[in-house]
Amino acid sequence: MIEAAAKRAAARPSGNWFVLAASREIRSDRPFGTAVGPRELVAWRDASGALVVGSGICPHLGAPLAAGRVDCGTLRCRWHGLALDANGGPGWRPLPAHDDGVLAWVRLDDLGGEPPLPAPVLARRPAPDASVDAVATLTGVCEPDDVVANRLDPWHGAWFHPYSFTRLTVVSAPEASTDLPDEQDRFVVDVTFRVGPRLGVPVRAEFFCPEPRTVVMRITDGEGRESVVETHATPRAPGVDGRARTAVVEATIATSDRPGFASARRLAPLLRPMMRRTAARLWRDDLAYAERRYALRASGWPSSG
Repeated sequence: MIEAAAKRAAARPSGNWFVLAASREIRSDRPFGTAVGPRELVAWRDASGALVVGSGICPHLGAPLAAGRVDCGTLRCRWHGLALDANGGPGWRPLPAHDDGVLAWVRLDDLGGEPPLPAPVLARRPAPDASVDAVATLTGVCEPDDVVANRLDPWHGAWFHPYSFTRLTVVSAPEASTDLPDEQDRFVVDVTFRVGPRLGVPVRAEFFCPEPRTVVMRITDGEGRESVVETHATPRAPGVDGRARTAVVEATIATSDRPGFASARRLAPLLRPMMRRTAARLWRDDLAYAERRYALRASGWPSSG
């Protein structure tokens, strides 16, 4: 069932968009360097605050552009001062980029190999003025499919994460077929989130994939209704050992109908580190699961013998 759900997710269009980083990580006072697949990238914000993304390799002599500096929206290479901005520069052109307010995206048509889309495929989110968001990023030795398969396995939550979940029941699960309507292609669970040794919050949540490298959990009933957790799997450059690397970029976007939530939003800078720690704790465990899946597949498991 999980394998079939992962295959259906892989068949959905992404438009060649990949999550680059949390929006807050990309600033106007310094460049941000990363990689998507084998592509070295650099990102920064121009004088208007708009996102600029392009190759992280200087076209002159190959210097790392992420080691440069940003002056008034212009990126200057550290070696010889080559100036690059949103209009490009000699031998360098910006890539299509999108900032959704929580995450920064880049479109890599040569890596994705699909018909391009003008913007990433996003699921419905709570309104920005009625929510608090936080983004956690971890990297594991696995492929994006391993991350997606892990997130599409709701059954393991209470067994593998008893410190966070209890009373987990899978209410419904999609059929193990190759084609399902979108409204049926989702897992629905009843679960209690632990918030203390003897205190929990019961909710109903659904899990679904709007595109190949994203799994969304949305609370549909209970405290925090309409809150979402988006798990994005972004391929990184292989390690020196030649094995795959994948970044898990998880965005938690929380909302609540409670009157006090508006006051809590004012404490967002204090809440975000706690939200990030909670997500990171879960994914430190789950990456072990994803990495083992990748290692077993690389070893030829299951074997015919």
